[in-house]
Amino acid sequence: MSNSSSITQFLLLPFTDTRELQLLHFWLFLGIYLAALLGNGLIIITIAWDQHLHIPMYFFLLNLALLDLGSISTIVPKSMANSLWDTEVISYTGCATQLFLFAFLASAEFYLLTIMSYDRYVAICKPLHYGTLLGSRACVHMAAAAWAAGFLYSLLHTVNTFSLPLCKGNALGQFFCEIPQILKLSCSHSYLRELGLIVVSACLTFGCFVFIVLSYVQILRAVLRIPSEQGRHKAFSTCFPHLAVVSLFVSTGIFAHLKPPSTSSPSLHLVVSILYSVVPPAVNPLIYSMRNQELKESIRKVMTVYFSKAVMK
Repeated sequence: MSNSSSITQFLLLPFTDTRELQLLHFWLFLGIYLAALLGNGLIIITIAWDQHLHIPMYFFLLNLALLDLGSISTIVPKSMANSLWDTEVISYTGCATQLFLFAFLASAEFYLLTIMSYDRYVAICKPLHYGTLLGSRACVHMAAAAWAAGFLYSLLHTVNTFSLPLCKGNALGQFFCEIPQILKLSCSHSYLRELGLIVVSACLTFGCFVFIVLSYVQILRAVLRIPSEQGRHKAFSTCFPHLAVVSLFVSTGIFAHLKPPSTSSPSLHLVVSILYSVVPPAVNPLIYSMRNQELKESIRKVMTVYFSKAVMK
């Protein structure tokens, strides 16, 4: 038995004990990580470079790409290093930092997705008021609110979680540090305080989810009233990427945290964890560029300019 004061490191759940499969995991995660860096990096550079994309929808998309880059960089490099060096160790400070950053970036992303649904609602249902309701100052304030809310959420949970006495060892049933796994090591009834925070957070999350659903109900009704097929197609093409990203983010998160314990195995748990923590940041750029012709054209221009300069050198 040990307590939190004597714990200097945690043991993360390995993907496999076989050396060949550890190296396979390393290369697989490296490919996913590089894809996320390339996709989100291209979106950030393109939106910053192209003046035509300096509108609310792309401003929020730039913030989403930043959050995706941060969240995947928080957990994937450490997991890759552990597989490469055949270790399971993460320091106490490193675990607290990882938990804080991932909770901060993931929660801020969900709040930002809620704001992006409001952006699409105003653009389609109240187009005449779009410039008034979503001016540059309002967009900055809303994005800042999403980042600040995520920071506050993560700070409260991290401080509260790591203030609990831990006496059930230091082995985590996850390949990165997350709140439920730390709570399992607690030997104090004060963990109920953290559970209370989680319930409040769940209510807030549910409120955001309801807001997104209601927004898209109104958007769908407005789109179906558009007389021209071309107009309906254009409206759907601007909403589809956001709706797809929200669906991926919410469905994987709900399945990961609400799946029945009786049907869960360590391997299934790891796969589900990858689905909600690693896959979305890598897939989101593809989803947003797939149906957005304007963004694809801008990315093509940026790449053309870059390669032209590279050839001239």
